[in-house]
Amino acid sequence: MRLTGFEGALALVTGAGGGIGRAVVQLLLDAGARVVATDLALPDLPAQQGLSCLALDVADAAAVERLVVETEARHGPVRFGISVAGVLATGLVTETSDADWRRVFSVNTDGVFHLTRALARVMGPRGEGALVAVSSNAAGVPRYGMAAYAASKAAATMYMRTLGMELAPRGIRCNIVAPGSTRTPMQTGMWADASGEARVIAGIQEQFKPGIPLGKIAEPDDVANAVMFLLSDQAGHVTMANLYVDGGATQQA
Repeated sequence: MRLTGFEGALALVTGAGGGIGRAVVQLLLDAGARVVATDLALPDLPAQQGLSCLALDVADAAAVERLVVETEARHGPVRFGISVAGVLATGLVTETSDADWRRVFSVNTDGVFHLTRALARVMGPRGEGALVAVSSNAAGVPRYGMAAYAASKAAATMYMRTLGMELAPRGIRCNIVAPGSTRTPMQTGMWADASGEARVIAGIQEQFKPGIPLGKIAEPDDVANAVMFLLSDQAGHVTMANLYVDGGATQQA
């Protein structure tokens, strides 16, 4: 099946500097879309036709609003909004500082809110568009030593589903992709040594973490492909969905 609906369309992507966000940008460009790629630092992406790279702090609501307005003025109407920007903090709740808690929520939850609110305001009157947030399977199951991250992703997930309910009458679809362990710097940064990947696949008993039935961790393209499907014409009757891409790790529908 060839996914359609991207040719000439404009997409705005946060967290585009690496990992999943970088993969999403490339698949969008390959499908014929034009892309405004953003990250906290200017994304270091190869120059390509249809690609614009900008620095953006998604925790700054005013900056996000300005970027959406300027993007529409310079490039035309945004059809797709993809929120990938995310940060991680690990540690037991008793060791989590207020600053770490707020930092994680400011990006993982507030950032999703800032981007999609700004886009909903311009998409709504047009009556078309699609929004996707990359959340985590940690939003649906408890994760030992990851309270801030899991809670921030759970909040963003329910927010996106509620937004989807509000925007559905206007023809705008809102969906979530929930990756599990994926080969990104966020994931590999948690591995203490070369056995980290094998431990994740097998499961980590002391953290009450199940293994991955498919016997492998995801690659960024695995997650990006799910994002592309939810944006495409072929998902035209899909909204408020939460698509797990975790190799069966959480056994979620």
